[in-house]
Amino acid sequence: MSTNDPAALLFPAVYEGDEDAVVRLLRAGASPEAVDEEGESALYLAAVSDRPAVVRLLLVAGAEPDRLSRGTDAPLCGAACGGHTEVVRALLAAGAHPDIVEEFGFTALTWALRRGHTAVAEALLEAGADPGRPGPAGEPPLVTAAHRGSAGCVRALLAHGAGARGEALAEARRLLGVGVEAELREGLARTHGAGHASVTHRHTSPEGVTVEVQFLDERGRPFAGDDLETGHAEIVALLKASTTRPGH
Repeated sequence: MSTNDPAALLFPAVYEGDEDAVVRLLRAGASPEAVDEEGESALYLAAVSDRPAVVRLLLVAGAEPDRLSRGTDAPLCGAACGGHTEVVRALLAAGAHPDIVEEFGFTALTWALRRGHTAVAEALLEAGADPGRPGPAGEPPLVTAAHRGSAGCVRALLAHGAGARGEALAEARRLLGVGVEAELREGLARTHGAGHASVTHRHTSPEGVTVEVQFLDERGRPFAGDDLETGHAEIVALLKASTTRPGH
């Protein structure tokens, strides 16, 4: 593609969040549904890069909110995985289906719950996402949130009538027993093999503490990692209270 081709110039502008350039290029003929050489759509790039203003520009220009990038990845799911709440709201406002399914059976709510993004989960549930739709492995959303250790996500699901409360309670209790670090190391070992040196980090946010475990290579460099939140005790209390109410 020529470097003067509006479509070729659109992707750097989207990635950089250059709203003025995006407007100029769309007016010059760049398609709001443009894809790059690898099939990634401009809208998906804007969504995963947390560029809400650019997302809105592309949507207003005619980008289809539910069109899969590379044929596999939904913009709504990409934004949800990254915790980009404003992008999620923009896509939903433009008509994105809150339960759109991308490759391997993931929905935006599944991603939000797995990553502990409470505000995103709330936005999706308010837009009509199914609080009982199973995840890719058949796990109920409430169990996913309980495993993550996100009390905020559990509260959001309970407020929207999520079921499987007994299963979620059992999962939260299990994590309390084995401990977050042990759970993370075991999961990494299943994927990458046992015997690796590891390092543990703790990150504090307004929602609580997140524990991250990384496996290190022979040079001491991280090559794999995962994290969980530590709200399991609070989740046990929330679920115990909810399961003792009439009707639950």
